[in-house]
Amino acid sequence: MTQQASRRLGPLGTLGLAAAALLVAAGAAGTAQADDAPLPVTITGEDRVGLSLESDNGDPSEPQVMLRLNAPGEEFEGDGVIPPVFTGDYTVRIDATALAGVASVQLPCAADGLVAVCTGSELYAGERYNRLGGIRLDIDEDSEAGDFGSITVTGEGEGLDFTPLTVDVLVGGPEFLNHELPLPGDYRAGDIYRAPVGLRNAGGMSAEGAVLRLHGSRGVSFPDSYGNCSYAEVTTGPLLHQGTDVLCTFPDTIDAGTAYALTEPLRVRTADFALHDIFTYAFTAVGPSEAAGLRAAKDYRPGTGADLRLRKVPDAEPAEYSRYADVDLPTTNTYDLELTGAAVDAEAGDTVTAEIGFRNNGPAWISALRSGGEPIGFTVGVPEGATVTALPEGCRSTTLEGGEEGYLCWVSTPLLEDAELTFPFELRVDRVVEGAKAEVALPEWGNPFESDHANDSAWIVLNGSDGSTDGGTGQTDGGASGGTAPPGPGQDGDPGSSGTSGSSGSGGTSGSSGSGASGTSGDVTGGGLASTGAGGVALIGGAALLALGLGAGLFLFLRRGARHTGGTAA
Repeated sequence: MTQQASRRLGPLGTLGLAAAALLVAAGAAGTAQADDAPLPVTITGEDRVGLSLESDNGDPSEPQVMLRLNAPGEEFEGDGVIPPVFTGDYTVRIDATALAGVASVQLPCAADGLVAVCTGSELYAGERYNRLGGIRLDIDEDSEAGDFGSITVTGEGEGLDFTPLTVDVLVGGPEFLNHELPLPGDYRAGDIYRAPVGLRNAGGMSAEGAVLRLHGSRGVSFPDSYGNCSYAEVTTGPLLHQGTDVLCTFPDTIDAGTAYALTEPLRVRTADFALHDIFTYAFTAVGPSEAAGLRAAKDYRPGTGADLRLRKVPDAEPAEYSRYADVDLPTTNTYDLELTGAAVDAEAGDTVTAEIGFRNNGPAWISALRSGGEPIGFTVGVPEGATVTALPEGCRSTTLEGGEEGYLCWVSTPLLEDAELTFPFELRVDRVVEGAKAEVALPEWGNPFESDHANDSAWIVLNGSDGSTDGGTGQTDGGASGGTAPPGPGQDGDPGSSGTSGSSGSGGTSGSSGSGASGTSGDVTGGGLASTGAGGVALIGGAALLALGLGAGLFLFLRRGARHTGGTAA
C-alpha cells in the first residue's frame, strides 16, 4: 500500500462541517479531472546504483532507492485533511528479475521473489505523500565485478498515465577513494597548505575519466589557475555556503586497483581571518563529456594556466585512502569577543534604554561550519530598582546563577571577524538606587580561541557616580539555570529568525556584517551536542550546557582525529 496522507493535523477539529465539505469537494474536483484526461504520474527514485565489492554499501538497514509517485499540482501545506488529486485504484509493479545472479534484492509491498506489486487508491499533489517504499541492494556470493542489471518500475490505473522508472545496477564498478589530508602542525592563517591530493580506484573496473571537485569555505582560496579546471566563487547569501568551488576534468583511464596523485601538490591559501575553515575534495568516476552538465549548475569561469595532471603512485598504502577527504585550516587563530555595558541616569518612573554592545574584535571569524551555525549566548542581569519593559530581538527571560531573574541573549553564527551588534534593553526605574548595577557576561570557561577574557563581561549601571561599565577580569557571572536551551525556529528569541548575522543597529541578530556581507545563522537546535566531522568545531547548546554546569552560551572546542598529524605548510 502507498503511504496514505489523509492525516488530521492540529486545528482540523475546529473546521466544522462547512470546511470539511469544502475539503471533500476539493478531492472530488481532483478526481473529476481524471475523467477528462489521464492524470500524468511519474515514478521517481534513484536511477542508478553502484555496488561495491569492498564495503557494506551503506547502512544495511537503509535502502539505496526510495520510490515515490509524483502527481501534478502544488504540494499541500498547512493543517487539515490533505485533499487528493486522484481517487481510484492503481497498481505499481517492481520487476527486479534482471538482477538474478547479479545482486541480492529486498523489495517493498507484496513481493514474490524478485517481483513486487504495490497498490493504492489515492494520489496527492507532488511526491511527499505518495511513498511506495524502498529497495535495498547488496552483493551476494554470485556477484562479480562488471555484473549489470536493471530494475523496471511501471504503473497502471484507470485515468492515470504512468511514466516508468529504470534503475541500473552495476557491481564492482569504478570506486574512487581519496587520499587523506594530514593537518600541518605549524600552519597559520595566511599560509599556503600544499595538499597531497590523490585517489585510488578500489573498484573492480577501470574508469574512462575522472572529475575532481574542490571546495573551500569563505576563508579558503586556490591561488593557482589550471586549464582543465573551472572556478566559481560564492560571495553572497548565507555565510555557511560562501566559498570557492572548483571542477577539474581528467580524460585519463583510471585503472582498477591503482592509486594516482596530482603531479604537484595543490596549493591552498587561507585568509588572515580564517579559523576552522574547511578545505575538502573528492574524485568521481565521471568522464569529461559528462562534466559539462556539472559546470552548468553554477557560474563557473574557465582556468587559464597549464593543465593539472595525474600520475600513478606505485606501492600506495590503501589505509591512506578514504571516501571523504577534508581538513580544517587553520586551527591556531584567535578572536576576541567583547561585551560593552551601559550607564544611564533616570528618576523614579522614567523609562530609559540601556544599549548592550557585542562585537568580535577578530582577527578571526567564528565559522561554526562543523556545527551548522549554533548560536553564542550571554546573560544580562537587571539593576536593583528597575524593571525590563521591552526586550531586544534574540533575548528572553531566564534564571541566573544564584536564583536571580535575568535574560539570556543569543548571537547567530557564523560571526564575521568585524561584527558589531547592539542589544537595546528598555528599563523602567521603579525606585532610585544610587549606583545600582547588573552584570552582562559571556560564560566563564577555558575557550582556547578567545584571546582576551578581560572584556567578556560588562555592567549596566543606573545612577552611578563615575559611569563605569567595565566588567573587568574575573567578573563573569555567566551561568544560568532553567530554560537555557536556544529557542527553536519560529519561537520568541530564535536567533535564526532574522536570517543574518553581523552588524546590527537594532536587535543583535539582524543586519549585515561590518564588511557588508550577510549570512544565515543556520538551524538552531535546543540542547545536545552539535554533530561534527573529522577535525571539526562544535558548539554545545543549552541543555548540554546545563548538564555540564558551565553556563549558557558559546562552547567551542576542537575535536581532531588521530590521523591529523604531519603535513607541510609554506
